[in-house]
Amino acid sequence: MSSLDPVDDERTGGVLGVLEALVVSVTSARAMPMSSSVLVNKAEILDLVEQARAALPSQLTQADALLADSDAAKAAARSEAEAIVTEARLEADRLVEAESVTVEAREKAARVLADAQAQAEALRRDADDYCDRRLADFEIDLGKVLAQVQAGRAKLAGRLSSDRE
Repeated sequence: MSSLDPVDDERTGGVLGVLEALVVSVTSARAMPMSSSVLVNKAEILDLVEQARAALPSQLTQADALLADSDAAKAAARSEAEAIVTEARLEADRLVEAESVTVEAREKAARVLADAQAQAEALRRDADDYCDRRLADFEIDLGKVLAQVQAGRAKLAGRLSSDRE
């Protein structure tokens, strides 16, 4: 083998080293008279091509597989993103609906509270009115009792003064 032999290890450049060896081989080849063609050693060139094939890292094969799978991965990611967006919209709708239910419930609670307060005020007025009437009746009854007490005392005072005389 020539000075161009094994170029497939990392120290000599791998595929790039083989390609450089091909360039050197073609540029240093003997030119054909009156032509841009050159004479190259067929076995040497084919050997360099094989070395280039062997030097290609397995990652290129993996990269091809990844590129082939990338469309599937994009589709899966897109599908997942659409599912997340759909779920988020449903949740937003649910929250909006829950908010409207909450607003309605608060409005109803305010109406019920206002009605209860109005009813309580009416009951208080009725109770105050009832108590006032009962106290007025009691006042009349007490006035009658007072008049009777005063009349009874006046009679007693009259007797007491006639007894002393």
